[in-house]
Amino acid sequence: MSAHCMLTGTQPGFGNRISHSHRRTSRRFDPNIQSKRYWLPSEGRYVRLRLSTRGIKTIDTIGIEAAVARIRARGVRI
Repeated sequence: MSAHCMLTGTQPGFGNRISHSHRRTSRRFDPNIQSKRYWLPSEGRYVRLRLSTRGIKTIDTIGIEAAVARIRARGVRI
């Protein structure tokens, strides 16, 4: 799944596109996924994460070590 945040687990939402004549067709709301590289001091290496912008702000708040621990607790391999 490409539009998926590794930290928050955010996935696409689904809804309807409504035209001027009020016809409804399916659409998809993708989260704003960015690829970002972080230095992980405990392992002495860089890790590349696919994060939503909210996930990036969360890492700014809690730190990369705590974020990696949360990601690994969810069972995602880094």
